Amino acid sequence: MFVTATKQPLKMQLRCLLLLIGLSVHGVVLAGALEDTLSAIKRDDAPTTMRLLARGVDVDTVDTQGISLLALAAREGSLTVCRLLLNAGAKIDSANLVGENALMLAALHGHLEIVRLLLVAGAATEKDGWKPLIYAAVKGDIRIARLLLAFGAMVDGAGVNGLTALMMAVREGHTELVAFFLKSGANVNAVSDAGITALGFAQKTVNKDIVELITKAGGK
Repeated sequence: MFVTATKQPLKMQLRCLLLLIGLSVHGVVLAGALEDTLSAIKRDDAPTTMRLLARGVDVDTVDTQGISLLALAAREGSLTVCRLLLNAGAKIDSANLVGENALMLAALHGHLEIVRLLLVAGAATEKDGWKPLIYAAVKGDIRIARLLLAFGAMVDGAGVNGLTALMMAVREGHTELVAFFLKSGANVNAVSDAGITALGFAQKTVNKDIVELITKAGGK
């Protein structure tokens, strides 16, 4: 009876040990799979990404900065993988630790077709903090700005510090985009939290063409 009583706990201990070993190995495998997934996304390798998702990589996995797989694909310009991740149910508006989502990163890096894909799939054009249109203004791509406005982005939507897309386009020196925003009805006299208007930003950049555009539009 004593022998029976001691064997049972030993078996249980062995089971627990084997389980822990199994979990550790599984964790290493998933970690390796995640690294492979990130690599596949960056080279727009949809077949490999699909196989790795099937192996257990969560479609909504984020890195230490909160960047999702979809946002990574959008940033890298990986259109095929973006389409795959959306079809796999990825959260389209998932934001990283500083509030950037897939649409914002695609706009920032000038990936027009990914911006189109995300918008058609239902990505939000408006959010608290920095907005996709303001990120598009940093890049200066009129095609992306036009597309965002067509899908409901507010031309005067203010982001952090009260900056608008027009102000950002002025700051970045994108003359054609400034003209486009003005034609699209942007408020030329909107004021940032620091009390600076588009004309004030233009004067700081010493861009005569933009100063002229803003002044002709009634900027003060």
